[in-house]
Amino acid sequence: MTPESRDTIAQHLDGEGPQRRLSGMHDAPGPASPTGAPTATPEAAAPADADLAAALATEAGELLLRIRAELGFADSRALKTAGDLRANDFLLGRVSAERPGDAVLSEEGKGESGRVGTERLGADRVWIIDPLDGTREYAEEGRDDWAVHVALWQRGLGLTAAAVALPAQGVTLRTDRAYPVPAATPAKPRIAVSRTRPPAQALAAEAALGAELVPMGSAGAKVMAVVGGTVDAYVHAGGQFEWDSAAPVAVALASGWHATRIDGAALRYNEADPYLPDLLVCRPDLAEPLLAAVKGH
Repeated sequence: MTPESRDTIAQHLDGEGPQRRLSGMHDAPGPASPTGAPTATPEAAAPADADLAAALATEAGELLLRIRAELGFADSRALKTAGDLRANDFLLGRVSAERPGDAVLSEEGKGESGRVGTERLGADRVWIIDPLDGTREYAEEGRDDWAVHVALWQRGLGLTAAAVALPAQGVTLRTDRAYPVPAATPAKPRIAVSRTRPPAQALAAEAALGAELVPMGSAGAKVMAVVGGTVDAYVHAGGQFEWDSAAPVAVALASGWHATRIDGAALRYNEADPYLPDLLVCRPDLAEPLLAAVKGH
């Protein structure tokens, strides 16, 4: 997506702007995990946690925009590294200051805040963070399909408060705002896929549903394109980790969108192994035909 060709997510959100509180929050947050805990329970979030998630994602995004402006695009590796590390340091510092008793799982975390950490497995509250989702897009001038993810997992509740910032689009979507599913089922569904490697499952869905594949960048940008109404589904099977999907999934489920594994199983977070390789986010009325289309691929 380029600024010249894309329809921004903000343009598709109801109301006067992306931060307007909307009515009609859906009651069903999504499927239960095999152990009985739901994937997400956004209605159980404390307002202060929802506000913090949104503030952290937004402020980290603003920092990333400043880093882009400071370093420019001549050295993409240096820009990616600076963005990842500085946004991660900012987020870990803020969580430590604001919620000192909580654990953290971050893509860029080291030790206990990273994928090898074990303290989070016994914690009641864990922040699952991706400081910069879509480093490739971040380092390409003019691209806006990258994101910052901040989600809170709570024992027995699953994902509660979460936010996804799309800094270059000037919007932050959050679990305590509703982004309703449009009423009309599209005759030709639009499916967000990887820019470089659409999975076989997406190609199968394209053929079965007469769909249009829409390449775009980060996982967060793709899920928010679903929630924002610019596409109807996101099919992924190329390998991800919990931080790639936690915040986007929580935001989607909070407004009644479908979000599961591509076999229909519940998404589970704060697992010992954070690898969570596949994902389907879509309109609820497309879930059954999409699951049928991707089965066996």
